[in-house]
Amino acid sequence: MARTPDILLVEDDAELRDLVQNRLSEAGYEVRTAVTGPQALERVTEKVPDVVLLDIMLPEMDGLEVCRRLRADYPLMFILMLTARSEEMDRVVGLEVGADDYVTKPFSLSELVARVRSALRRLRLTEESAQAAGDEEQPFTVGNLRIDPMRRQVFQDGSELTLTVLEFDLLVFLTRNPERPFTRMQLLDKVWDIQYEGYDRTVDSHVQRLRSKIEQDPGNPVFIKTVWGVGYKFQPPEEH
Repeated sequence: MARTPDILLVEDDAELRDLVQNRLSEAGYEVRTAVTGPQALERVTEKVPDVVLLDIMLPEMDGLEVCRRLRADYPLMFILMLTARSEEMDRVVGLEVGADDYVTKPFSLSELVARVRSALRRLRLTEESAQAAGDEEQPFTVGNLRIDPMRRQVFQDGSELTLTVLEFDLLVFLTRNPERPFTRMQLLDKVWDIQYEGYDRTVDSHVQRLRSKIEQDPGNPVFIKTVWGVGYKFQPPEEH
């Protein structure tokens, strides 16, 4: 019998928390809740969730700090931030400190469930790929990067890099499609598995964060190139 996915909802607004918890429970998920930042960290130590839905504005410790701490200890945990529409800077900072994605308030419960379902599907595919290695799962090298899809590891000049789930998936997708430019919407579809408009900043922030980890000079990247008016592409090492 399949395990019921575990969701940790961190939200101090009681009405919204109850609405989201009830909707996710109806969708078949086990939903635990936390009201404050420290309580969220305590819940994770009790049982590591599959997905964390994390509000930014929390008592005692804000969601950005919670996200930063969770990402440091659980690099593969999927963290989805809940932000107010007016908090553009908070959304950007949230992605920079390690959030995988965000939804803006007010959001539809149907959209939120779809995003959670997409995250869980990605996590399931990650687990399955680790159990069954095919030709595409064999380690490969690009420049000074060695990528192991099965073990989800990336080494640069022999040193292992710490990438989030989506950073790793973005890197693998681009390296397997060298020289091909992709729009932000195409990347949202292929990597994030979502088709919602208005999340271009998610792609940009992940590209910037990935560049900060694999590029010697992130401001002058040699691997992940910006294709102006289109989006991004991976430049093969021999073209550097």
